[in-house]
Amino acid sequence: MKLSDIATALNARLVGDGAIEIDRPVNPADAEGPRDLALAMEPGAFELLKSSPARAAVLREGTEPPAGRLEGYLLVGRARYAMARILELFDRPVHAEPGVHPSAVIGPGAEIGRGVRIGPHCVVGPRARIGARTTLVAQVTVGAEAAIGEDCLIHPGARIGERVVLGHRVILQNNASIGADGFSFVTPELASVESAKETGALTAKVQDLVRINSIGTVVLGDDVEVGANSCIDRGTVSTTRIGRNTKIDDLVMIGHNCVVGENCMLCGQSGVAGSTVLGDRVVLGARVGVGDHVTIGNDTVLAGGALIGHNVPPRSLLVGIPPLPRAEAYELHRNMRRLGRLFEEVAALKKRVEGK
Repeated sequence: MKLSDIATALNARLVGDGAIEIDRPVNPADAEGPRDLALAMEPGAFELLKSSPARAAVLREGTEPPAGRLEGYLLVGRARYAMARILELFDRPVHAEPGVHPSAVIGPGAEIGRGVRIGPHCVVGPRARIGARTTLVAQVTVGAEAAIGEDCLIHPGARIGERVVLGHRVILQNNASIGADGFSFVTPELASVESAKETGALTAKVQDLVRINSIGTVVLGDDVEVGANSCIDRGTVSTTRIGRNTKIDDLVMIGHNCVVGENCMLCGQSGVAGSTVLGDRVVLGARVGVGDHVTIGNDTVLAGGALIGHNVPPRSLLVGIPPLPRAEAYELHRNMRRLGRLFEEVAALKKRVEGK
C-alpha cells in the first residue's frame, strides 16, 4: 500500500514522497526496513525516529521529523483515532477455514447463513440461526434457538446460551459467557441480608436457599464487543440488554435483568449487580462495582475502584470510596495525608497546654 493511499484513508496531510510502498505499521523501535511505517505520534515513540530505519512515519500535527530521517510522513490530529484507522487498514483477520468443519455438530433445524465459517468442535443447537459471513472460530457453543446476526466473530470457547440474541458485527472474545443463569435465590422467610438492609441488624434465622430459575434471555445490540472470560447473565423473566456499540473488557460481570445503554465502556474486573440500569455512554473504570437496582445516568464516568450503591445522576464524574465528585475526592485524599502531621501538632499543643 502506498503512503498516499494511507493518507487518503486517514484524511491526513501528506508531506514528502507519497509513492513509498508500505508493508506494515510498527513502533519506530521495531522498524526493520524502508517499507515499515513508523507510528511516532506519541512523544516517546517520536524520539525513537532518530535511529529508526523507517523512511515513512505518522506524526502528530504540529511536529516535524528529525532532519534528513524521513522521505515522507503523514500528519494527523487525534493520534489514537488515527491509530485505529491504520490498524483497520492493516488488519490481520483471524484464521478460519471456509464452510463447516467436519468435527462441528449442527443441531436439527439450525439455519446457517451464506458464507458462515464454523470451526473445529463447535456446537450449534437445534433451531439456532447464524447470520451471513459470521465466524465461529473453534469450540464455540451456540444454544438452541439462539440467533446470531451477520458478520459476527466468535472466538474459541465462547458460550452463547439458549434463546440469546446477538446483533450484527458482534465480537465475543475467548471464553465469554452470554446467557448463563442469573444469581437468584430466595429464602422462605426474611433472610439475613434483607433484615440487615431493613433494620441494620442480623435478626433472621438460618434457612435453606431456594433457587429462582432464569427463564429470560440476553440481547446484545449491533457492534457490541465482549472481552475474554466476561459473563453476561440472562434475565430472570425479562431480558438482560446491552446497547449498540458498547464495549466490554475482559473479566467483567453483568448480572441478570441489567440494561446497559449504547456506546458504554466497561473496563476489566468491573461488576454490575442485577436489575441495574446504565445509561448511554457510561464508562466504568477497572474494578468498579455497582450495586443492584441502581440507575447510572447518561454520560457518567466512574473512576477505577469506585463502589456505587445509589443512583447516580447524568454526567457525573465520581472517584474513590466512598464515590465523590473528583474535586471532593482529591481534597479528601489530601486531607487524609495530612492527618499524621495534624496529630503531631495537636499532641504538641496538648503538652504546652498541660505545661509538660
